[in-house]
Amino acid sequence: MAPCWKVSIWLALWALSFLGCCNFGCCKKTSRTSRSGRGGGGGGGGGDGGSEEQQGLMSHERVKRGWVWNQFFVVEEYTGTEPLYVGKIHTDSDEGEGTIKYTISGEGAGTIFIIDELTGDIHATERLDREEKAFYTLRAQALDRLSNDPLEPESEFVIKVQDINDSEPKFLEGPYIGSVAELSPIGASVMKVIASDADDPTYGSSARVVYSVLDEEKIFTVERHTGIILTAVADLDRETQDRYELVVKATDMAGQLGGLSGSTTVTIVITDVNDNPPRFPQKMYQFTVSEGATVGTSVGRVIATDADMGENTDMGYLISDQEGGELFKVTTDVDTQEAVICIKKPLDFESKRSHNVVVEAVNKHVDPRFADLGSFRDQTIVRVTVSDVDEPPIFLPAEGALLEVQEDAALGALVGVVTARDPDVENAPVRFSIDRSTDQDSVFHIDQVSGAITLGRVLDRETAGWHNITVTAVEADNQAMVSHSAVSIRILDVNDNPPELAYPYEASICEDAKPGQLIHTISVVDRDEPQSGHHFHFNLVPDTSSNRHFTLWDVKDNTAGIRTQRSGFNRNEQNVYFLSILVVDSGPPSLSSTGTVTIHVCGCDPDGAIQSCNATAYVISAALSPGALIALLVCMLILIVLVLLILTLKRHRKGQRIAEDEEDMRDNVIKYNDEGGGEQDTQAYDMSALRNLYDFPEAKGPDAGPPDLRSLPQWIQAGRAGGGGGGSATGSATASGAANEPPADFSLFKGYIRKKVEQADADLSVPPYDSFQTYAFEGSSSPALSLSSIHTLSTASEQDFSYLSDWGPRFRQLAGYYAPANPEEDGS
Repeated sequence: MAPCWKVSIWLALWALSFLGCCNFGCCKKTSRTSRSGRGGGGGGGGGDGGSEEQQGLMSHERVKRGWVWNQFFVVEEYTGTEPLYVGKIHTDSDEGEGTIKYTISGEGAGTIFIIDELTGDIHATERLDREEKAFYTLRAQALDRLSNDPLEPESEFVIKVQDINDSEPKFLEGPYIGSVAELSPIGASVMKVIASDADDPTYGSSARVVYSVLDEEKIFTVERHTGIILTAVADLDRETQDRYELVVKATDMAGQLGGLSGSTTVTIVITDVNDNPPRFPQKMYQFTVSEGATVGTSVGRVIATDADMGENTDMGYLISDQEGGELFKVTTDVDTQEAVICIKKPLDFESKRSHNVVVEAVNKHVDPRFADLGSFRDQTIVRVTVSDVDEPPIFLPAEGALLEVQEDAALGALVGVVTARDPDVENAPVRFSIDRSTDQDSVFHIDQVSGAITLGRVLDRETAGWHNITVTAVEADNQAMVSHSAVSIRILDVNDNPPELAYPYEASICEDAKPGQLIHTISVVDRDEPQSGHHFHFNLVPDTSSNRHFTLWDVKDNTAGIRTQRSGFNRNEQNVYFLSILVVDSGPPSLSSTGTVTIHVCGCDPDGAIQSCNATAYVISAALSPGALIALLVCMLILIVLVLLILTLKRHRKGQRIAEDEEDMRDNVIKYNDEGGGEQDTQAYDMSALRNLYDFPEAKGPDAGPPDLRSLPQWIQAGRAGGGGGGSATGSATASGAANEPPADFSLFKGYIRKKVEQADADLSVPPYDSFQTYAFEGSSSPALSLSSIHTLSTASEQDFSYLSDWGPRFRQLAGYYAPANPEEDGS
């Protein structure tokens, strides 16, 4: 059930609606106007009531409709049991006889809004809500009930839902979260909240909202009409309380009694500012470190706290006292914000056993607005205690010793003394030695107790001007305590090397040289390095024949120039001059040497350019460029290599022929493709190789005496015995004696020949060769007789060579030569 005040409003609005309807023409009107008259009333205009014919029937006057405004009003949220009367439409032509029918169309027609067809009364059948729909647009029409023809043009009107305060304010964006920096002044803006009211802002005060704070109103306030939240105090401290929650209320009806309200929660976060300096929890810290700790070793860590947060806690550390800053340094661990104290220089227990280091913490981001709050830094004392350790000896000076000794110093001479001591309180004795890897030749010795370095070998500065050795010092009672020091020994120079000409100088002059002409400039080298520098004197060696032709000019910068003393030289008389020069250094003691300069006399062109000299090598070297000389040398080297290669090949071939001659003693090798032309065919091979091997007596002529058969080859003896060439008694006797001898055994030779034949047949790459081998005389009464195959051609031979046909196609032709003769063919 609605409150009483709501019922009162409903009744008042309903009465107002009814009275307004009567006042503005909802009731029936009887006035008439001319055709040219205009409808009045309300906010709308009426249209013509009918056509011109109808107007003529009605005394030429137009009937006006009864509704002359275009808007009705209806109160929202009506809760009565009967339909709510909205308004009435009526036309002047309606005489109350029921001939006119009223209709409406448009939004809600027939459902939300209904009309009485006879009277034109409009009622709302449903409860309306302005927040859902504020107005409805409809159209009204008056029709003839019988013909259903429109009596007047259709007219549009609006039913507006009249607002009542039925919606409370709402915070649509809540809950809210805002922030404000701590120590902000009073009235600092925090954030803005907005409440929305669905009621009509143009009608009454239903949508006029005001704001107020329900909680924490002593710390924050809100502007009544804008909803902006402001600070009410100036001492907000994040470190005390970092957030607040307050309730903001919004009330409509401008806050008047009976207005509706809504609320929301606002969370306000207090943001941090750098208003707190760093603070060390302790005013003194103690750490212990060994004196043997290396540079960079961490001694300890301390940390300062800061009540702020975020980057406002970033801090740096420094050492503010001078003594601590020399021995220690401090760095900041970015992850933990700790101060790391490290050793900057080596610590010495014997010098000082404890150190007080003042460490200071400083904020990195200082806000000048809070400078009056005090210094944003804090200090603490870090006491570092140094513990003692056994240390190795230390050398004086620590960076090493530099000693000097003359290069002519005698063996055992004192070079210098190195010093080292034990830095510990006990001050143990120290023993010295030389690291022999740095003095492998034992040039120096050292006294192990005193550290005196003496000379062990003869020195030569020109060979080694510096000696760098390492001296070792060790505690006598603790061999593990060892230290090393570099000792540089410089060898001082003495004048022990005479000066010499820098090069074997050679010069040339033209035959038409003029007196006083500069021929060449010479310089000197001296292996010594006197402290005052080199000073040389040049002189010509006395009593030399060249002195009357040339002079020497000392340039005074340790060089000298050679000049001609006379004009005109004849290279045909003398083409080379040797000039002896004496060079003396400045000592002490002064040393000297003599050098020779060779001067060539050459022919020159009119411009003075050298054309030729009698010394060929000199001319070539002067005329040819270095590139040409190199090319010439390369060509000569290639020619020499070719000659040596040819000689080597010839020697190799000669040796190969000698080896072949020693290995194969065949007189001649003949390749037969046919029978050839016989012995008269001398084009095939050299017959003299066969004819001249033996000088047979019977070949010299008929006048020669009878030969000794024993001195001839056996095949000739056999031929002689067979009756060839004569038949003496001596020959017959010899033949008969040979016939009485037993037949020779050829099995050994058959086996050897067969083996060779098999090897030849197996080697397919070797062509077949027939060979005629001549043999020297075997001596008298040889049981083997002749080994020549030629002997087998005699009829007296008992050997059968038919087996040659079995040796293969290569020996088929040879087998035909030795085949037994056919008796029929002999007879023919």
